[in-house]
Amino acid sequence: MNQISELGLLEQIRAGHEEALLALHTRYAHLVYSVAYRVLNDSMAAEEVTQDTFMRVWHKADAYDVSKGSFTTWLLTITRRLAIDTFRKHRRDPMLDPVFIDDTPELWDNVLKAEEGSDLRENLIDSVRQLPKEQWQAIELAYFYGMSHQQIADYLRVPLGTVKTRIRLGMEKLRENWSQS
Repeated sequence: MNQISELGLLEQIRAGHEEALLALHTRYAHLVYSVAYRVLNDSMAAEEVTQDTFMRVWHKADAYDVSKGSFTTWLLTITRRLAIDTFRKHRRDPMLDPVFIDDTPELWDNVLKAEEGSDLRENLIDSVRQLPKEQWQAIELAYFYGMSHQQIADYLRVPLGTVKTRIRLGMEKLRENWSQS
């Protein structure tokens, strides 16, 4: 059976075909949920963000621009932003129950796994594990917990400039490691 591409499904969504949204949901719901859960560490909230993500796709399908990146990146960016907004709305302290990559690698099982047989997740985890702990920790606090640089500095009890440097150096190393994989 020939599977319709994400771009084909987006075109159908733009035309108002609900079946196309259901097809995208079937294809990506588990991945979206995994990212939302990773940010929120709350299954109910992650389910809500998953549904909100697909509603956003339904209403904003025209916003996707293929020249700016892959469909999966766009979808997960929506997910991450909605999850962080939800997190902030509930005003939870992200460090009351921190979850780090090394502590629970099973949370990453579906994150960034766009298609069956993909090496994307493994490459990302390998790239992150090559970073010094202080760099991946700062990146994780910023990316998954939506903490500002100042909040990270306060939490880690290091100067703000140190946090900015750790994130910058870590992202540079991730880009370098990622391009080599």
